[in-house]
Amino acid sequence: MSFKNSLIYLNQFFFFIYTKFREFYLNSKIYNRKISKVRKNNLEYKPSPSLLECIVKIKEEKNNISDLSLNRIWLKKNINYKEFINLHSFFWLFTLDLNSPKKEVQSTISEWINKNYNYNHLTWEIDILSKRIISWISNAKITYEDSSDNYKEKFDWIIKKQVNHLINEINQSEWIDNKMIGCSAIILTGIAYNEKYFSDYGFILLRRIIKVSFDKDGFPKTRNLRQLNFYLKYFILIREWLKESQNEISEYLDEIIYHLGQAFTLMSKNVNYNFLFNGNHNNKDKNLENQIKKLGYNFKNDLDQVGGYLFLKNKNFVLAADLGHSPEKNYSKDYQSGALSFEFISNKNKIITNSGYFQKSKHQLNLISKFTASQTTLGVGNSSSVNFLKSSDGTNIINNSLKIFDKKIISNKNLWSFEASHDGYAKRYGIIHQRKVEFFHNTFKLSGSDNIIKKKNFRSTNFEIRFHLVPNARILKTQDGKSIYIEIEKEGWKFTSSTNKIDFETGLYFGHKNSFVENQNIFISGKIIEENNPIRWEIEKIR
Repeated sequence: MSFKNSLIYLNQFFFFIYTKFREFYLNSKIYNRKISKVRKNNLEYKPSPSLLECIVKIKEEKNNISDLSLNRIWLKKNINYKEFINLHSFFWLFTLDLNSPKKEVQSTISEWINKNYNYNHLTWEIDILSKRIISWISNAKITYEDSSDNYKEKFDWIIKKQVNHLINEINQSEWIDNKMIGCSAIILTGIAYNEKYFSDYGFILLRRIIKVSFDKDGFPKTRNLRQLNFYLKYFILIREWLKESQNEISEYLDEIIYHLGQAFTLMSKNVNYNFLFNGNHNNKDKNLENQIKKLGYNFKNDLDQVGGYLFLKNKNFVLAADLGHSPEKNYSKDYQSGALSFEFISNKNKIITNSGYFQKSKHQLNLISKFTASQTTLGVGNSSSVNFLKSSDGTNIINNSLKIFDKKIISNKNLWSFEASHDGYAKRYGIIHQRKVEFFHNTFKLSGSDNIIKKKNFRSTNFEIRFHLVPNARILKTQDGKSIYIEIEKEGWKFTSSTNKIDFETGLYFGHKNSFVENQNIFISGKIIEENNPIRWEIEKIR
């Protein structure tokens, strides 16, 4: 056995020992006594449940408390993990009619406390625990008001005990989403109980999250558009708690909300679809849009670029492109190798798309959705523009960086155009990919050229350029093989290439979370032989 392998096994052994010891400690009486030490004071600030509307889908039609059989709720067995999360996070409280009797709800919470007052790795998992705290406090009208002193004492104690655990363990989590939810729960508890220690710790953690997770322009370092929405929800929520409780709102919180709000507005305004870049799904976040409007936030963005993305829009058309560098390795678990990929929308119908993202990180389809072949861009040698490897937690992260350079953008009433290059294939194949895409408003024509620039270390290989279509698109290839007709809704478009033969194939579309359907993609392929020979193509509206 080599020395290197011996070190690996030794590290694995020590990690196993550490994990077992930590598990033993968290379940010990010593740890239980430690986190049980809390200051006795009552809940003072009771936030409006409606502030959670951007996070929890709150229906207008509320359930009656008695309809849920709350006295039997903990007798449920053999539930799936999703149901388990919903049950123990208490987010189902938001479905209840606040005018209903409170005794049953409080009895249910009391029963939960009796069964779960000590640490449990399932019911005290950071995500579940944090949501439970937020839910209990946000629904104080039925969870806390008009209750006995004994119940209030028990309620206050278990809230603070859970927060003590959260403070001890939150930095152990590798998931930044969980840290953000946990941070929100700590801050809310500090505000609600006027506990300066909790508040101070929560805001220190909040500033750390902002510093670590966002670039200098206030955009997530992951470049994940879905995560941008997630952060915006919780930052606004924290701000509204501070505002409603008449606490001071820090400048840095306003600043990050401003940047995220601008980005959100640029991407969502006058668009019925999400853009399928780097971890995003096709489901529009109407809850967030409505909440932003309801709370009086008025974000504007007259720019056309944010976070390495280009968004060119008018009343009828949208051209969006990924013109950003790859993120750092530690922020790349949701990155998809779609450098210079684009999406095109005509009259609210997507004509060209990326394939979307399969979010379950340990599933084989996650890696497939990350490949360059699943994006509307050029692939070389049946490989992706970045290499992927398995991280220690089983997620697929990148193993090399990719830089975008020579970026040029034109935007006026007659022409949209972007041009850029990336070096994702430079080391492996000695190739630079240069792409230029133009949209002419007067002729309804989208034209492009993909230039393969050879470097000194050039290695001959094949290329393929794919143009992914939405699942409801219908296509027809002409007999001469020079054109493909695309029909989406009531529009017809013609795809042609003056330099290469074109064809189409069946692929997978991951536009909706953790699901897939078949779709079609048009592709151009060939061998890279000639020097700097551009591959030209056009998509023209015919009706």
